[in-house]
Amino acid sequence: MTDRVSGVHHVTAIASDPQRNVEFYTDVLGLRLVKKTVNFDDKYTYHLYYGDERGTPGTILTFFPFDGAAQGRVGAGQVGATAFAIPPGSADYWVDRLESKGVSVGDSRERFGETVVPFEDHDGQPLELVESASKSDGIDPWDDSPVPVERAIRGFHGVTLNSTDFGATATVLETMGYEREGISDDGTDGRTRFRAAGDRASVVDLVDAADEQRGRQGYGTVHHVAFRTPDDESQAAWRDRLGDAGLFVTPVKDRQYFRSVYFREPGSVLFEIATDPPGFTRDETVEALGTDLKLPPWLENDREAIESRLPEIHVSERSRSETRADGGGPAGHDDSTAEADR
Repeated sequence: MTDRVSGVHHVTAIASDPQRNVEFYTDVLGLRLVKKTVNFDDKYTYHLYYGDERGTPGTILTFFPFDGAAQGRVGAGQVGATAFAIPPGSADYWVDRLESKGVSVGDSRERFGETVVPFEDHDGQPLELVESASKSDGIDPWDDSPVPVERAIRGFHGVTLNSTDFGATATVLETMGYEREGISDDGTDGRTRFRAAGDRASVVDLVDAADEQRGRQGYGTVHHVAFRTPDDESQAAWRDRLGDAGLFVTPVKDRQYFRSVYFREPGSVLFEIATDPPGFTRDETVEALGTDLKLPPWLENDREAIESRLPEIHVSERSRSETRADGGGPAGHDDSTAEADR
């Protein structure tokens, strides 16, 4: 097995209204809905996955939308912010785009030499866009995105963890192969940066939140963050290694598109180790990703009841027309720039 995880696999958060969730992440951020399924532990609730064209590990943000749920509070023991990577020179485009969509955008700042644009989604979940020169090999922005491909999100930059036990969380990250890079120079929160071995979604910023108010789970908060491992064998080895480090790690759970083990690290954040395979094309073609409701075999007999209780959701057809109006994307983007960015 490798002795280092290769970065974030996915982030899973809690949302309110599922249709508003679809509209924000496809129409505003230009991500693709790559899988429409249900929460395997709560079959009458959607589980929605957004990512790049193919649902590449390191690009996937997922949601459990609970219509009528209480709003959460982001605080200690939680993911403080989820950051997406954008191409260098794209911050002004994104500030204009978000503000034109009525999204509240914070002041841009420099952090570790990179421009960061903070904002919140429709549920108040903290998000960031980070101008990143890191390679994004293997990431293909959604072909029908309303965002021109040369400005499109390139998966995750990383996550910020608000730890209730900074030292213990740092030890877990180092056990997972993260290397400590340094302390933030933006003077805001004293974050420490750790970096994984992979070429994308490799950053974890750790904040000492021991004296901060504890977070409360609800819409607008992250449920867990998952880290990549290449196969079942390496996942089993990680399960043994983390168990030897004194952490309680769950048995393997089949999530259909990856297999998962979970543990709560001492700083109170729920971690997952997820396999890259089999991926989101195991039951849909690339062209059809996110089109139909997909259920695991053990829930197929309940399909009629499940479909009758789930609210209808759809991806807007505005995406393509907006892209063309911008002069970018499928109808008018600069192919040479797009190829250079891939």
